[in-house]
Amino acid sequence: MCGITGYIGPRPAIEIALDTLKRLEYRGYDSAGVAFWSGDHLEVMKRAGKIQHLTELLNGVEAHGLAVSHTRWATHGIPNDPNAHPHTDENGTVAVVHNGIIENYLELRHELGARGHRFSSETDTEVLAHLIEEQLPLCESPEEAVRRALQGVRGSYAIAVMFTEHPDRVVVARHDSPLVIGLGEGENFIASDIPALLPYTRRVILLENGDLGIITRDSVRLMRLDGSPIERPPVEITWSAEAAEKGGHEHFMIKEILEQPEAVRDTLRGRLKPNGGIAFPELKLELEDWQKFRRILIVACGTAYHAGLIGKFVLERWLRRPVEVYYSSEFRYGDPILQPNTLALFISQSGETADTLAALRLCREAGYTTMGIVNVVGSSIARECDHVLYTQAGPEISVASTKAYSTQIAVLSLLGLYLSSVNGTLPMHTYTEGVKSLMQMPSLIARSLETEPQVRQIAEALYQTPLAFYLGRGVDAYVAMEGALKIKEIAYVPTQEPPAGEMKHGPLALIEPGVIAVFVSTQERTREKLLGNLKEVKARQGTVFLVTTEDDDLLPQEADYTVRIPRLPMEELSPLVSIPVLQLFAYHVARLRGCEIDQPRNLAKSVTVE
Repeated sequence: MCGITGYIGPRPAIEIALDTLKRLEYRGYDSAGVAFWSGDHLEVMKRAGKIQHLTELLNGVEAHGLAVSHTRWATHGIPNDPNAHPHTDENGTVAVVHNGIIENYLELRHELGARGHRFSSETDTEVLAHLIEEQLPLCESPEEAVRRALQGVRGSYAIAVMFTEHPDRVVVARHDSPLVIGLGEGENFIASDIPALLPYTRRVILLENGDLGIITRDSVRLMRLDGSPIERPPVEITWSAEAAEKGGHEHFMIKEILEQPEAVRDTLRGRLKPNGGIAFPELKLELEDWQKFRRILIVACGTAYHAGLIGKFVLERWLRRPVEVYYSSEFRYGDPILQPNTLALFISQSGETADTLAALRLCREAGYTTMGIVNVVGSSIARECDHVLYTQAGPEISVASTKAYSTQIAVLSLLGLYLSSVNGTLPMHTYTEGVKSLMQMPSLIARSLETEPQVRQIAEALYQTPLAFYLGRGVDAYVAMEGALKIKEIAYVPTQEPPAGEMKHGPLALIEPGVIAVFVSTQERTREKLLGNLKEVKARQGTVFLVTTEDDDLLPQEADYTVRIPRLPMEELSPLVSIPVLQLFAYHVARLRGCEIDQPRNLAKSVTVE
């Protein structure tokens, strides 16, 4: 959600700032802008719309030394030129870019207005520029002015600030919004996400809440907001720059769908032992620590929430412990019952999801053992949890999550089998079967992906549907929910996704000619019941698209279109094989409908505001 990049050094600053900004387009945005040094003064240029519009505006403009750029995802004020970042005070003394939300901006804006400040936008960010400008004459350094200005600010922010009187530096700060500093030789970089920096450097400093940094060509100096100096060791990023590129594919989304076998293989590597055991070498929990947990709590949003539902299914089956799954955004407002001996799992691709972070902090206050399941190394959730399991999915650029979801399920499945082992809740032969199935998973996912030509043809027949039902029972119902989210996100197809048994309790009224129903069936024990639901749809002239296993001789007789996937010995792991078909279907429907697949409207990759 929003993107910040910046460069200070001898190379063309605008060119680098825009190049790094383009690498953050996947985060979602509706306007873009850049602040830079032009001759002897600070210049700001910005435009609503895509980065291309800003690039056209900057045609022929050159600047060396320092530039800071931004993509905005609208929260306060409509997407237009005045509301785009960077923002300045009325005299152009400072220029500020900001990710996050200033919660007390109305109060600050009123106070500043009473002191004579004039505003040119509707945004919360602009108050920061005025607050900093007001402090400059009272402070010995620009960084001190930023530090003092932030004392009265409530909310979330990652900011970068340039100053008319100090062309040699940029000042950055963060609270609840990610920001990293890239280290070079005689040059330095800033960005709100690591992929932006990969073509230029792999050595980064990950700022933490309450950090403030002063960045010049040759140095990075850090302090806390109370003024005390600190040091943060650089982190070496092992992703290649190529891993964040499309690799010849039309969209990042299809590239990432096809990367799932390798992503899951990376997730399992080092955790599945050749002797059939499971280990988490990164965790420092003793056997008695694992055995004390009597309850498991899973907190997540969106796709990660759907992975959490799969986690509930496998953990309750294998561990025989109660598992509750909460939407992060509702956790604090539902007055949850906090109990001792609870393991709280927080799932997030980015590790920066604001609602999930807020729930995590509440659980830490309650004394829970907290564990993050995240993809981004050094992210806020990873740092603030007691323990962290990285999914190892690699960079995921498309806003609609695919391989991150699969790797989250793989981690939850590993965790479920491991906990069942240390607690003795599964027969040994079942545990062994689960480990063997996980070892086969990359090749089974690859077989599922081989259905793409068939899925593409089905999409060509069904892409104009006005409404899609996604239906299943048991674990398949949870997979159907994620499939429905995918086609909503990128193809803008309205969906209904109740468990199939709920159709007669209202949703069936929406079935009519032209409506499609996507059925997921990987469990033999629910197949006959699902047949009844399928016939209900057909009786009302709906069209049925069935995703089922290779051994199903019952349901395909009634379906209009059928895709078969490998059958797994353990149905708990079937989501890893069934979900690729639904992802491919959503992708091809979106492509046929002419949608902007990697950056769907109104959405952002990392939701860092509540």
